Amino acid sequence: MKKLLAIALAALMSVSMVACGGGTSSSAPAASTASGSGSTAAAADGEKTVIKFANYALLENGYTEFWEGVKAGFEEKYPQYEIEWVTAPYGEIVNQVINQAGGGDKPDMIFGESSWIPTLQDAGLTIPVSEIFDQAYLDKFDPSVMDACKVNSEVYGLPMYSCTFMLYYNKDLFEQAGLDPNAPPTTYDEMLTMAEKLSTLTTADGNKVYPFGQTTASVAISGSAINSMVYNFGGTVLDENGQLATDNQGFKDAITMLQTLDEKGYNPQNAKLKDLRQLFATGQLAMYYDQSWGFNGVLSINPDAANFTASAKPLSGGEGNGAAMLQAHILAYMDNGEERKEGCRLLTEYLITEEVLKDYMTNITPAYPVIEDMKDMELNPVLEGATGATDNVINTPSIPMLNDLNLELCTLAQNVTVSDTDVDTAIEQFNSAAQAYVG
Repeated sequence: MKKLLAIALAALMSVSMVACGGGTSSSAPAASTASGSGSTAAAADGEKTVIKFANYALLENGYTEFWEGVKAGFEEKYPQYEIEWVTAPYGEIVNQVINQAGGGDKPDMIFGESSWIPTLQDAGLTIPVSEIFDQAYLDKFDPSVMDACKVNSEVYGLPMYSCTFMLYYNKDLFEQAGLDPNAPPTTYDEMLTMAEKLSTLTTADGNKVYPFGQTTASVAISGSAINSMVYNFGGTVLDENGQLATDNQGFKDAITMLQTLDEKGYNPQNAKLKDLRQLFATGQLAMYYDQSWGFNGVLSINPDAANFTASAKPLSGGEGNGAAMLQAHILAYMDNGEERKEGCRLLTEYLITEEVLKDYMTNITPAYPVIEDMKDMELNPVLEGATGATDNVINTPSIPMLNDLNLELCTLAQNVTVSDTDVDTAIEQFNSAAQAYVG
C-alpha cells in the first residue's frame, strides 16, 4: 500500500501530459452478427461479466463516438460481457487508476501510452500480456514495438498502433518563403537555412510566423520529445541498463540546438504540444515535431489544415542519423480473476482489427499498424512523407520514474532557453538532479 501511495503522489506530480485533442468523429463498426462459441451465449446464470476499462479518450472531443461504438459492437458480439468505463482527463487517468487500486478497486484494462507502463508496473498493477494472450497471437505484433512495451524483458502493454515524433510542415508557408513544398529538410542544418527564410513571414493579420516548433514545457510528454531529439543527434540520455548516460556529443548537440533555435527566435518558448498544434493550425508555425496522432488536434482547430499539412522523417543532426523515439498507444491489463482476464482478451482481439480500427486510424488518429493482420491497411495520406520513420527508432530504457526524468529534461531545455544558462552548466545541473530518478 505504501508503494501504491508513493507512486500515486509521483504520478500526480509528473503525469501531466498533453492530450491529443479532438477531431472528426467516427464510430467503430458494430457487430451485426455474432460468431464463435463465446459470441452468442450469455453467462449461464444470466448475469454479465463487467470489464472495467480505464480510458481518458471518452472525455476527448472526437474520440467518444468511436469508443462508444467499440462498446456497442463488442457487447453485441459477446453479450455475456459489459464494458464499464473508468474516466478521467488525460493527465489524471494514471493517478486515478493507482488511487482506485490502492482502495481495492482495480480496473481490468487501461488505454494509454507506452511511456506509462513503467509507472503502472512499478506500482504492482499491470501483469505481463503473456498472462492474457497465447504466444501465437503475440507473435503477430511488430517486435520493435513490443520491445518498447517491456519492463525487465516482459511485455506489460499491448500496442494498438505506433508512430515516432515526426516532422509536420506547412506547404503553403514553404511556398510563400520561396521554398519547395515537396522538399522538406532532412538535417538540422537544412532546417536552419530554411528557417531563416520562413522567419520573415507574417500571417494575414500580422502575426509572427515561427519557423520551427519543439515542445519544452514542463509536462512529461515534452521530455519524451526532447529525448527523441537527442536520438536525432545520435545521443543518449540513459544507457541500456537505465543509468544516466549524457556524457556524449549527441546529447550536448541536441541541447545546443534548442538554445540556437531560441536565440534566433525560431521556436516558441516553453510551449506545450497543444500550443504548437494551435500555432500550426492557424498558420503561425511552419514546422514542428509531434506524434502522428497529434494531427488530430490540428484538424480539430482547423479542418482546412489537411490541405496544407505534409509530414517528413525526423531530422538528423551532428553524427546522428535521425533516429527517433518510438511511441505507441497501448492496452495494459490487471488481474481481477480468470473470467475478467478472458473478457479482456476477447475485447482486445475484437478491437485490434482493421474492421474496427481502419476508420479511426485513417480519419481520427493517424498512426502505423503494429499487427501483421493490418500491415496492408491504407494509411492517412498525411503520413506519406514520414513513411519509414518507424524503421529508425530507439526504445527508451524502462525505469519506474521515467516521467520525472522527462520533467528534468524539460527543466534543462528551459534553462538554456528561458533562463539563458550556458549549455555546459545546464547539463551539469540536469545530471545532478536526474540522479535521483535513475538509482
